[in-house]
Amino acid sequence: MPRKYTRTALLWLLPLTFLAIFYFFPLGSMLNLSLARAKENASPFIEVATSRALRGVIGFTFWQAGLSTALTLLIGLPGAYLLARFQFRGKSLLRALTGVPFVMPTLVVAAAFNALLGPHGWINTLLIQAFKLDAPPIAFIHTFTAILTAHIFYNLTIVLRMVGDFWAHLDSRLADAARVLGASRLQAFFQITLPLLTPAISAAALLVFIFDFTSFGVILILGGPTFSTLEVEIYYQTISLFNLPLAAALSLVQLLFSLVMTVLYSRLSASLSRPMNLQTLQQSQKPIHSFKARLFAGLWIFLLLAITITPLLALAAQSVSSLDLQNQHGITLTFYRELWHNRPDSLFYAAPSAAIGVSLGYAALTVLFALGLGFPAAWALSRQRHSPLNRLLDPLLMLPLGTSSVTLGLGFIVALSHPPLDLRASPILIPLAHTLVAFPFVVRSLVPALQSIQPRLRQAAATLGATPMQVFRHIDLPLIGRAALVAATFAFTISIGEFGATSLLSRPEYPTLTVMIYRLLSRPGALNYGQALALSTSLMLMSIVGMLAIEKLRLAEIGEF
Repeated sequence: MPRKYTRTALLWLLPLTFLAIFYFFPLGSMLNLSLARAKENASPFIEVATSRALRGVIGFTFWQAGLSTALTLLIGLPGAYLLARFQFRGKSLLRALTGVPFVMPTLVVAAAFNALLGPHGWINTLLIQAFKLDAPPIAFIHTFTAILTAHIFYNLTIVLRMVGDFWAHLDSRLADAARVLGASRLQAFFQITLPLLTPAISAAALLVFIFDFTSFGVILILGGPTFSTLEVEIYYQTISLFNLPLAAALSLVQLLFSLVMTVLYSRLSASLSRPMNLQTLQQSQKPIHSFKARLFAGLWIFLLLAITITPLLALAAQSVSSLDLQNQHGITLTFYRELWHNRPDSLFYAAPSAAIGVSLGYAALTVLFALGLGFPAAWALSRQRHSPLNRLLDPLLMLPLGTSSVTLGLGFIVALSHPPLDLRASPILIPLAHTLVAFPFVVRSLVPALQSIQPRLRQAAATLGATPMQVFRHIDLPLIGRAALVAATFAFTISIGEFGATSLLSRPEYPTLTVMIYRLLSRPGALNYGQALALSTSLMLMSIVGMLAIEKLRLAEIGEF
């Protein structure tokens, strides 16, 4: 094996060991246990292939993911153009605010949309009062429209960032030259700009499709019992019917589709990452002067904020609303004050405020784990992205994002419950599960920064006698420091908002923010619901701070999901 490939293999050793122990081993154990029970019955794979209901579930999974992706592109591409080609006040804040939904847990999003468009939400309440109606005029919750809207809400930032960043660095003089030669604005766009943008648009669309394809909470909570995707069916077969063989078969089907899509995504994203001169964007971006440009910018900024911010504002407003609590009216901070009280009559109860400290601790460990694993993997990918080894291993990083959280969580319980890895009672289990989700985002944040380092800088240092470690310390590390902070912020915010695996693995005395929100939402009474809203708003504020930090630290507006 050539020396350069040996170094790449060594860099992959730690990340692959982590994936082998905490992804493939739990997943394999769960699937093995489930399929072993199928020997006494008909093959679950035959049931998947012949059942009309299950084929309908698979078909709906593709249909809702495809339609959600198309609508996200329809709204996101003009927004990407706005961010790529225009410079205006508040642009970084707009990027940060539109990125907040991406790291919000499903429970918080469901509470936000319910606060805005639910039967007792702000819009229905205002319409009832204005027109003196007897019933809410808008039926939004538990509809297909709610699913599509929530998916756009979640994934719009992917299009804005991936396409917008790439578009911003395209040489606008190519289209200008076509205009000088007689091409119309549309001809220049479709014949020059669009072909250059196609890889970025394709990669963004595929990533959005992957997230919509594996959507769980949106379908379960906002869609209701009428709609079912592969992920929801796996949950139903596992938790409700305890039909582990069929759940395992569905998990393998989902994993197969996810593997194909992640391989395609890694190929597309690799074509977007290359060493480049990091320059200012003054040449490609211009101020908004003309009336048409101002009208376009105003309309699209309003639309982006309406989609991504309005539900969150409704959530925050309802968290300080009295909700007829003890006959109070107007604004109240009762729900926030109640977060610090521990009810003595509740068995195994922790004060809601304790969940904040638990989540912060788990998030800190997740950052350490994700950076420790992400640096060697990102370094390996940045050195030889197109090497056979990297082309094989790169898609593996995205696999945890396309795997059923129910299957993976149960796999942790099954595989890590006996020596030498008896971790079922250890709090470390949750940060390890969070690291599986955060790890791909950390790598995607670090790779572009590492690839942007000009090779001649390393060569010059080596020529002057620097060792590889000295090159890393004095050349690489100062240049990628900001990217590392971005990666750490991503890992932190993802850990704070993760719910799927956490709901299965958390201990009653150590609840996270998302688990505590779920507990409070499950209990009757205005006080419990108000505390859930208060915690959700607190989590939303943490996410906003995290996204603002990411925007502040991003290197030359270059990033990769």
